[in-house]
This record gives sequence, structure tokens and C-alpha cells, in this order.
Amino acid sequence: MWKPLSAIDRRVAGVLVEKAKTTPEQYPLTVNAIVTGANQKSNRYPQMELDADDVAESLDRLRSLGAVTEVQGNGRTLKYRHMMYEWLGVEKVELSVMAELLLRGAQTEGELRGRAARMDPIADLAALRPILNALTAKGLIQSLTPQGRGHVLTHALYQPQESEKLRRDFAGHTAAASQSGEPVVIRPTAHDAAAAPSPADTPRAPTQGGPIERPAATHPAAAVAEAAEAVGREIAALRAEVAQLRRDLEELAERQRRNEDDLHEMKNALGG
Repeated sequence: MWKPLSAIDRRVAGVLVEKAKTTPEQYPLTVNAIVTGANQKSNRYPQMELDADDVAESLDRLRSLGAVTEVQGNGRTLKYRHMMYEWLGVEKVELSVMAELLLRGAQTEGELRGRAARMDPIADLAALRPILNALTAKGLIQSLTPQGRGHVLTHALYQPQESEKLRRDFAGHTAAASQSGEPVVIRPTAHDAAAAPSPADTPRAPTQGGPIERPAATHPAAAVAEAAEAVGREIAALRAEVAQLRRDLEELAERQRRNEDDLHEMKNALGG
């Protein structure tokens, strides 16, 4: 049933799937909740500044495609629920992988595993690859770089012109790096430093048709420096996760306060 979506529609669909899995107590979502989720500063690429009209129009398009349905919330508030399992024809963990790709775009397998595991457990890359194989067979994902370490992939729901540009950009970047002999550097897929790829995971372009090689430490001091950098990245990642948890808790507290205010108003209106 699926077909290419605009950037805004991909973001809205991704938010609905993500929130259904990570905050089920707040799901289904209102338009305002989707706006907040779409404009998050973390776990999103590119950053967006959507308003309620943008999201409402997107929801109308997604409803017409059968990817989203409207439900009645408490009171008169309309809420929205995704139909992405049926629309994409995917299983539980496959949908988590697709949601991360819709929210962030192109990623390495390592980045994708860590991020999708927020929604459904994925033990390691060995557990991820059968999922990727299944999604590839369904035509839902596409590779942007050759298989192997540092393999970059993305979803296949781009509009045709977007998909073609993305392929050209990656092909041109890889070719330029190959000619210069410099390491192939993939653009970042998030704004937070915690998501930045490790230098050890950045492949060097193949030379004379040989296999992709990786820079190796040639001195003990270099190995120590690499280890220190890795620890620093892990600390940065943990700090980013803690900061996100704090923001999520603050958002939950604010919603709880609003619910209490609504309940109080309802009691007053009923003469309670």
C-alpha cells in the first residue's frame, strides 16, 4: 500500500510510530503533540519548524493514503493513530527501523541499530541484518554506500527527485574521496555530537579495486588517544540521553498539569 511521501509527511508518520512505541500512555496524539514531536531538537534530521496547519494538512494527506486514522479523544479533542504496520506491510521491529529512518534519514547500520533499539530491542548488528534484508526484499530501504563496515542506508519513501539527488550526492562524495585518497566521510545524520560516527568507523576509499581499509593506530599513544576519544563519545552519548529524559519528564509533568486543570474545569462545569 505504501508510496513515496513528502518530507513533512515522513516526519509526521515517523513521530506517530515513535511515540506509540516510546510513550504509549500518551498515544494516540493530538495535532499539537505531533507538532511538538516533529520539531524536537533531538532524534531528528533535518530540524523542522512545523506549525499546526502544516501538521493538519499532512494528516489529511496521510489519512487519504490509509497511513493514518482519526480517533475521538477525551472530550472533543481529535487524536491520530498510525496504520503503518498495514500500510508498509512490516513486522514490529521492522517498523522501529523504518521509523528511525523516517525521522533521521540516511544512517550507518551501527547508528540505526542503536537508535531503533530505543523502541524495540535489537541486540547487535547480527540481529539487525536479517531485519534489513527483509526490508530490502520489500523495497522499503536502499543502500547508499557499498556493503561492509560503515555501510550507509536509508528508506525508500523519498519522492523520486529526492531519492535521485541523495544517490548522486553519495556517489559524487564517494568518487571524490576515492580520487583524493582521503577517508570517506558521511554527512552527520543528527545535530547532537553523541550521534557522530567514530573515526575508527570511517572507511577509507578502496584503491586499485582492493577492499575498503581502515586507518590503524601505528603507535601506542595513538591507541590510547583513540580509547580516550571513544570514552568521551560514550560519555557525551549518555549525557545526551539524560538530557533527553529530563526533557521528556518535563513534558510529561506539563501534560499532567494540563490534564489536572482540564479535570478541575470539568468538575466545576458539572457542579462537582
